[in-house]
Amino acid sequence: MRESAFAGLFYEKGPKELNRQITECFTGKMGPGALPIEKRSGTILAVLCPHAGYAYSGMCAAWAYKAIAEAELPDTFIIIGTGHTGLGSGISLQDWKTPLGTVRTDKELAEQIIKKGEIRENEEVHNEEHSVEVQLPFLQFANKSEKTKVRIVPIVVSEDIDYKKAGEHIRAAILESKKKVCIIASSDFTHYGYNYGYLPFFDNVKERIKALDIGAIDLIAKDDYEGFLGYIARTGATICGAIPIAVMLRAVAFKKAETLQYYASGELTNDYKNSVSYASMIFR
Repeated sequence: MRESAFAGLFYEKGPKELNRQITECFTGKMGPGALPIEKRSGTILAVLCPHAGYAYSGMCAAWAYKAIAEAELPDTFIIIGTGHTGLGSGISLQDWKTPLGTVRTDKELAEQIIKKGEIRENEEVHNEEHSVEVQLPFLQFANKSEKTKVRIVPIVVSEDIDYKKAGEHIRAAILESKKKVCIIASSDFTHYGYNYGYLPFFDNVKERIKALDIGAIDLIAKDDYEGFLGYIARTGATICGAIPIAVMLRAVAFKKAETLQYYASGELTNDYKNSVSYASMIFR
């Protein structure tokens, strides 16, 4: 069992407090404005949503999870997080515990991906990594009535793998399993400021951060894998989940992408000296 490592840090530790916090993410001024309605129709192939502290990115993430809550429940959610710890890539086969209960891992699908060879089992990379964990309380909240049916494959990806091959292996494993899968690509967008060592401009900061992010979002929506990676290399855009996004683009054959929400933490703090951007997208 993988115990919560970031409860009390990125999100509330108590179940009641956490439920209240997530509710406020849905109803807050930058959130979707309402809780999910009891409707499960249509499918979502993938979502892209942030992984910062809920006080900052939770209202953005709520848009993606409202869409998940109102779509058909897939057999499995593959959560692709980014490696912040420098420990490389890996899949976890453990079940995961949060203040809202336990989320079971789809070991069968996880092992099918491992057998493909590019992403291996590695529990260590998950121990102190938040990019997968912070998705789980939202996932549990969005599927309250069917919480015990939720299954996940937790994956962290980093620079030690071939992104294209990893995505293709995930896609092949999904097809072979014949399971309905929704991929959650966990990523924040531009990290701007001295704290992040990224200061490509000093004037019109709010507008230029947004333009930088929208340039990337447009390429993601067009399913332009090479263009997206080229954009990151060319601009130096500090999108911390660029690798999960790239892997997702190779793993999912979507026909339509929609950006549900986008904002920067500077809009919440009224301070763009150090700011992180967040986007919520769905892919069908």
